Amino acid sequence: MQVTGSMRGTGSESWRSWDWRFHSNLLVPGRLHFPQLALRRRLGQLSCMSRPTLKLRSWPLTVLYYLLPFGALRPLSRVGWRPVSRVALYKSVPTRLLSRAWGRLNQVELPHWLRRPVYSLYIWTFGVNMKEAAVEDLHHYRNLSEFFRRKLKPQARPVCGLHSVISPSDGKILNFGQVKNCEVEQVKGVTYSLESFLGPRTSTEDLPFPPATSCSSFRSQLVTREGNELYHCVIYLAPGDYHCFHSPTDWTVSHRRHFPGSLMSVNPGMARWIKELFCHNERVVLTGDWKHGFFSLTAVGATNVGSIRIYFDRDLHTNSPRYSKGSYNDFSFVTHANKEGIPMRKGEHLGEFNLGSTIVLIFEAPKDFNFKLKAGQKIRFGEALGSL
Repeated sequence: MQVTGSMRGTGSESWRSWDWRFHSNLLVPGRLHFPQLALRRRLGQLSCMSRPTLKLRSWPLTVLYYLLPFGALRPLSRVGWRPVSRVALYKSVPTRLLSRAWGRLNQVELPHWLRRPVYSLYIWTFGVNMKEAAVEDLHHYRNLSEFFRRKLKPQARPVCGLHSVISPSDGKILNFGQVKNCEVEQVKGVTYSLESFLGPRTSTEDLPFPPATSCSSFRSQLVTREGNELYHCVIYLAPGDYHCFHSPTDWTVSHRRHFPGSLMSVNPGMARWIKELFCHNERVVLTGDWKHGFFSLTAVGATNVGSIRIYFDRDLHTNSPRYSKGSYNDFSFVTHANKEGIPMRKGEHLGEFNLGSTIVLIFEAPKDFNFKLKAGQKIRFGEALGSL
């Protein structure tokens, strides 16, 4: 690129009269233009790269695009460059690796003198009610993991005996109601596929007929009794909530399906932003039967919640370093010695998270089943979700 100029006058006037002439119209007085031909060639080179390399090269520009003042990189759009979407950018964050690192950090034993200030800061930030804890003394908890998984006093959460389904955990009701068109709302207006979330009803090699290929056929595999409907309820556990979850009704667990996956945040704001968020994240699906037919409870993992524990399932290992996208692992609790599965009583301890996350209930019930809820309300373990 050649630059020519001429100076007229002397002193400060010479700088005012400096006349620039750029080839290819790259620069005119008062306006800066990107070298469009060079940028087009560079973008052409990028398009020939492999997908991982291209993603790595375009990532810094995308970050700048969202951080710099509005329109600062707009000239790049004129030569064909488009920023990676915010959703794709967020999905590229190694949340599983970060969650494993956070888990290791949580296991580090804190010095006795540091426990009170650290836990007090957490209590103040997230509004934890330590008066409900079985052990109120903060020095008792050796590390953050023990503090997150603290138990409650027996009388802190009385179990409602008048209603057939209770809340399995503390949290916030994100959504509830009938399942329509095999779509479930994670938050109002944002849905996900029921089949993508639960996976096939049973493994295809065990089926005497082809797997479901439509919404109606998949629904018919879940709804076992004529006149029943499918219902769902989504409960979000915030970081300050009680992190254990319990059996929401009297039922028998016959099968566990573990979906390794991402560990993106599941807070309501993120759930509105990312479609089928719960289908992307790691989750453990427990399925079985209750007195009205099919019943399932799904524990959905989240950022820093790579650890999902089911008390009666010692073979379950979550947030492993390697996994195949879209894969899942099945385990049956029905054996020759136990032909029914694992019986669970309403309110019985079922499992725990290592921070906050989400519980999703999907079950069949008669058409006169009614929820006793309001969207957005806070709820505690043991309180009524609904009944006939």
